[in-house]
Amino acid sequence: MSDQLAVRDERVRGGDRQIGWKVGFGAPAAAAALGIDRPLVGFLLESGLLAAGAEVPIGSWTTPRLEPEIAVHMAGDVPGSASWDEVRAAIGGLSAAIELVDVHPQSEDVQEILAANIYHRHLLLGPVDAERSTGEGIGCRVLIDGEEVAATDNPSALTGELVEVVRLTAELLDACGERLRTGELVITGSVTPPQSLAPGQQADAQLGPLGSLALGLS
Repeated sequence: MSDQLAVRDERVRGGDRQIGWKVGFGAPAAAAALGIDRPLVGFLLESGLLAAGAEVPIGSWTTPRLEPEIAVHMAGDVPGSASWDEVRAAIGGLSAAIELVDVHPQSEDVQEILAANIYHRHLLLGPVDAERSTGEGIGCRVLIDGEEVAATDNPSALTGELVEVVRLTAELLDACGERLRTGELVITGSVTPPQSLAPGQQADAQLGPLGSLALGLS
């Protein structure tokens, strides 16, 4: 994390702005492969945000992947010692999200993965539903060129329970001298297996009551 946060600090000094955090490798099989007992955490910067419907050039990427996620928007600070109930009370709403990653250079070394900010490239966000603070009742369908390639009715199966993911994120950040703060967001991990992408495709992630996000690839 120290290597990763040094990169974050340099980019912020260069004029970028941090908007939150991302969670990765929370799926049971992925965590077991890395020998970790909690998800990894990376940072999100404003420069990585894309508008819904954006056309994203990925031709120079090595291993592009799409991850449909649930974004948690924080309405209060969360210390590392916060309880589950305190974390839920600090959640100001949820939104649909798509994270684009380029899994390169692929590694099984946790330090290398963290230093590369868990392969993050871009983020798309939907409107915030301020009435929601858990993943209950949220399903997901992923369509590539109009064809369904992945779906789930249980988003926590791969990510863990949403509030607990945020609590673990706050706990890890506290251990690194950071804090999950009001106004930040946390994208909580891919709710389906990540999907391979290629230039010329159109992708759509439909997250039930949170709405849909689409993008083109070039």
